[in-house]
Amino acid sequence: MTDTTILEVHDAALRAATVPTPQPGPGEVLIAVAAAGVNRADLMQVAGHYPSPPGAPAHPGLEVAGTIAAVGEGVTAWHDGDRVAALLAGGGYGTHVVAPVGQLLPIPEGLSDAEAAALPEALATVWSNLVGVGDRPVGGLRAGETVLVLGGAGGIGSIAVQVAAALGARVIATASTAKLDAVRDLGAAVVIDHRERTPGEVTADVREATDGRGVDVVLDVLGGGALAENVHRLASGGRLVVIGTQAGRRGELDLLELMQRRASVHGTTLRARPAAEKAAVVHDVVAHLLPHVAAGRIRPLVHATLPLARAEEAHQMLRDGVATGSVVLLP
Repeated sequence: MTDTTILEVHDAALRAATVPTPQPGPGEVLIAVAAAGVNRADLMQVAGHYPSPPGAPAHPGLEVAGTIAAVGEGVTAWHDGDRVAALLAGGGYGTHVVAPVGQLLPIPEGLSDAEAAALPEALATVWSNLVGVGDRPVGGLRAGETVLVLGGAGGIGSIAVQVAAALGARVIATASTAKLDAVRDLGAAVVIDHRERTPGEVTADVREATDGRGVDVVLDVLGGGALAENVHRLASGGRLVVIGTQAGRRGELDLLELMQRRASVHGTTLRARPAAEKAAVVHDVVAHLLPHVAAGRIRPLVHATLPLARAEEAHQMLRDGVATGSVVLLP
């Protein structure tokens, strides 16, 4: 095993390259990639807006599924041939990738490689932001609370709806007209058409669905101009968690309203977290969410699978917003 094929970024585009196959160091494994999930962060990286963290591979790809091809020094819990999914800081767009053992997830029985590849980033993002890890609760969602998931049909949103419902929360979600039924089927009690309703009307719908109270948590993948409206949608003591900037990187909010609601705003990202924090997130995901996956209560939606060479087409699907769930590449 001397060479591996990757998709590297060159002049804001992807191109195939052949490089030496990486070797696992202490506490790492080499994965023969069977499937790689596509995320909006990959699009941002190709466009030059979201570089890899220091020490991470320079080419995109934040999650994969495959089999272990080699183990590094000190690795005893994993073995050659084990099926795994992995959360990565980069490097998933290729035929092989090295991953720390703390960021590996066993693949539950009955899950395809494509489905498994769509899980690590979404499960880790949703758990660490909707619930929280250790003494950093962030969203702090609890059973019996109400959560608003913006973009409930996307790769992250579709998992967020299912996770929140599985944890006993009441879910309100937004989606486009064609995807309303799909999001409802995932477990959302109320689904609001964000294409046909203005932001102010969505806020009114949220208020009506909560008897005027508002929601305990908003999971916001949009950012930008949605900031002020999302504060309007919060209940007293509510938490707004911003995990994306699809609507822009800047927004305004009324600080007095935030104070009067005793609300909080959190902005977080998963990719730049230290390896130890990611390992803690993955540990919680395996303990608390994988049993729901194994039981079928949480299931990744795979909109399409494409060969690695058609990664740009996969990226365009995300840009156009046509995907319900995730798009996955097959090396």
